[in-house]
Amino acid sequence: MAKNSVKMTELPANLTLLEAAVAISRKLLPRPPRLTPGWCAAVASILEATARKPGNVSPDKNFTDLSYDDLCNAALAMVPALDQGKTTSLGKMIKDAVTRSQSKTRSNANLGIIIAISPLAAASTSPGNSLRAADADTAIERCTTQDSLNIYDAIKLSTAESLSKRDSYDIRGPAPESIQQAMQYAATTEPTDSIAALWASGYQSLWDGLVSDLQHNELHGAAWEQSIIFTALAQLARTPDSLIIRRHGRKKAEQISSEATLLLELPHDNRTTAIEAFDWRLRHPCRINPGTTADLVAAALYVHLWNSTFHELF
Repeated sequence: MAKNSVKMTELPANLTLLEAAVAISRKLLPRPPRLTPGWCAAVASILEATARKPGNVSPDKNFTDLSYDDLCNAALAMVPALDQGKTTSLGKMIKDAVTRSQSKTRSNANLGIIIAISPLAAASTSPGNSLRAADADTAIERCTTQDSLNIYDAIKLSTAESLSKRDSYDIRGPAPESIQQAMQYAATTEPTDSIAALWASGYQSLWDGLVSDLQHNELHGAAWEQSIIFTALAQLARTPDSLIIRRHGRKKAEQISSEATLLLELPHDNRTTAIEAFDWRLRHPCRINPGTTADLVAAALYVHLWNSTFHELF
């Protein structure tokens, strides 16, 4: 997707988050005449992927099984599905988004983002109407047994083989009647899952944590990339990353969280070199990818953009 890639060098370092979002949107033609939930999700996802967050894929740092272009392709592919919130169920939206993304990428590029953002997209009415955490919670509460079936199908389509086997609600088994009960189990049983926790306990934690971090960083003059990186580090310091827990164990995940905490305690002027060294440690000698943290950053960016003046600049 060379013509759609938004390379780091094409986004000036001094842009704000909103200016960077507008720049990305204008490069990804054709775009809709007005901001839609799907388009907002795509811009948020690409903005998140473009920032050089420690341990994650970015324009100049790919994984063997996942590239920056994969993330951009997956972000654009999910747009039509996430724009159907007024006419389809949440489970069908998720399954459709995953199916579309899988057809455009070579790996599981954005399952976590889709599950995290879909309740937000379903609850988004029109640009300019502020999105609240309770709106996303209401969208989840409407889920039926059929939604549960569709969500389990979506997960199986993308990543079932990489998930840890669970004693209850295992993805390889039948879908439960209540997707919220399954999410509650995943949120509280090792290996715990932070995206499942949003579904189980409510989206207010997203507002209180990452959305607040983005607002704080922007208020204090951080440019777009710095704001995203600092937000990712703050989330990593707050909560051990679910993907790291699953692949490397809780002890390693907590160690990484402790390192993120130390980075945030450094003066701003001393952080750049330390963050680069942290990024190197997350890639050598093996990949330790804070992938769930990245998914949550994308969801927070969605909220930040939807609730801002992005629709006016769009």
